[in-house]
Amino acid sequence: MASRTNPLQFIQQTRAEIAKVVWPTRREVLLTTVMVFIMASLTAVFFFFVDFAIRQGLQALLGAVG
Repeated sequence: MASRTNPLQFIQQTRAEIAKVVWPTRREVLLTTVMVFIMASLTAVFFFFVDFAIRQGLQALLGAVG
């Protein structure tokens, strides 16, 4: 069972942990945001072509059978 911490100790420990956080620079945030948009766009294009290929394959298969 975890030991109880009084509210003052909790606040002190929380502030100490927050002080350890290394915040990203504006440039790092901008670069990672751009990278996320690029990767999301590439993923969307990839799945568009996969969906297109599957659709064409099924239409060809159903056209040959029907």
